[in-house]
Formats: sequence, structure tokens, C-alpha cells
Amino acid sequence: MEGVNDDPALHVFDRAAVRRHRDRAAASLPLVADILRDAAERLLDRLDDTTRRFTAALDVGGRGVVAPLLQARGIPALACDLSPALAARAGAPAVAADEEWLPFAAGSFDLIVASLSLHWVNDLPGALIQLRQALRPDGLLLASLPVLGTLGELRTALTEAEAALTGGAAPRVSPFPALRDCAGLLQRAGFALPVADQEEIRLLYAEPLHLLRDLRAAGEANAVRLRDRRPPPRLLFPAALGALPQEQARAITTLRIAILTGWAPGPGQPQPLRPGSATHSLAGALTGG
Repeated sequence: MEGVNDDPALHVFDRAAVRRHRDRAAASLPLVADILRDAAERLLDRLDDTTRRFTAALDVGGRGVVAPLLQARGIPALACDLSPALAARAGAPAVAADEEWLPFAAGSFDLIVASLSLHWVNDLPGALIQLRQALRPDGLLLASLPVLGTLGELRTALTEAEAALTGGAAPRVSPFPALRDCAGLLQRAGFALPVADQEEIRLLYAEPLHLLRDLRAAGEANAVRLRDRRPPPRLLFPAALGALPQEQARAITTLRIAILTGWAPGPGQPQPLRPGSATHSLAGALTGG
């Protein structure tokens, strides 16, 4: 089964840190359950666009939110998570599993849902290939991940505050892909009929410090491999949080979430025409001939 590149020099994220952050988040998830549920429901709404009945779903990294929503729709689900503590929150059969090295046999599921769980993966194309292999023919992948612009207000505020305090800036917010690249990632991983669109969630904080609290509570603390491991300047976070844009005296931050849908290739799907098989020419269509 295909997995990530083994060269640590090519890794953007520290997976050991990701695991630690998710283990720690198991006790604090109630603080952010509403946000996680909102994001998961937006993703699962795509199930309403298909008449397929699903009988075996995999919840990848749903943090105890996705599996119950699938079960409420009558879809049996197995949950997996990098963190055993988070996997145990699913309220469903669950296993601890690394998204970069999935342990499932080919064709195990007819639906895979990965809600906000793939953005700390070093080889996203490789992980998507593994997910496609775990699907049965005509199986559906639903995935969401933050894209460029997510936490943009916080990223800008931290960079500008740290540059003013120290003359430089360390990476403190994860890099995110651009929306325009997401459908291409699905296609590269072998999915048929790939679609990527965007949902936007705006969060307002009366106490800006609670933004950092919520990121930590969700297991989203900085896990960039080249992060600065020294304690940050004492004034960094107060200065950055004070510089966040505001609306009605509340600090604003934005989550821009790509919603990805793709199907494992199957015999019943529409297929592109073979080159040269068209029965009408473009010139004829333009001239009425």
C-alpha cells in the first residue's frame, strides 16, 4: 500500500507532536464541539445529493463528532484516529490508526468521511490514494480540510507582531493548500468525478485569548516541523490578539474549509469520451452546421 515519503527532510509536520496534541485534546473537546459539529454537518450535507445507500463507513479523525452523525443517518461506522484517546470518543467501533499508514484492506468501505483531519498529513496525495484503495468500487470519499485564508487574520497578526518585537517571524500557523489545488489532488489520487468547493465559517471572540484556547482544545496547536521551540516573546500573543480585526467589539477569525467529494472508480460511472470520438465538430456547432 502506498504511503508517505520516508525522507524526514521533506516532512512539513511533526507527526509525534500532532499525536500529542490530539491526545491532549481528548479531555478538552467539549469546548469546541459546536464548531466541529458545524463543520461535520456541512460536510455530511453532501450525502443528501446522492441516492446511494451506504452500509460500511469509515470515520477518519472525526474526534467523536462524525461517527454519531453517521449512525444517526443509519450508516454503520468504524472510527479511526491517530490518537487512541480521540478514537475512543467516537461512540462506535474504533481503532487507533495513522492516516499516513492506514491498516485497512482494499475495498473495506463504501463511504469514507474525513472531517478536518487530513491537514496535518505530510503526504496528502499518498493518504488520499490509501483512502481510495480502502473504498469499494463506486465508493464515496467526503473530506474537508482548511484551505488558504483559514486563520488568515491570526497569521498576519502574529507575523507582524513578532517582526516588530524581534525583527523576524517563526511559522506559527500551519500552511494550507489553495482551494484550486484540491480537486487536482483528488484526481491525482485516482478518484473519479472529483469536486472541491468551499464553506466559510466566521468566528467572533469577545475574549481573543479564547481563540488560542479553542485551537489547543481541538488539537490544532502548532505542529510545523520547523517551528520555533523556544518560548515565544512574552508580549507576542497579547500584541497579536490585540491587533485582530474586530466586528461589534469582537475579534474575528475565519475558517475557509474545502469540501472534497470523489468516487472510487466503478463500472457504472460516466466516463470521459475517448479523444477523437466526438460526433459533432466545434466549428459546426459555432456555424450551425
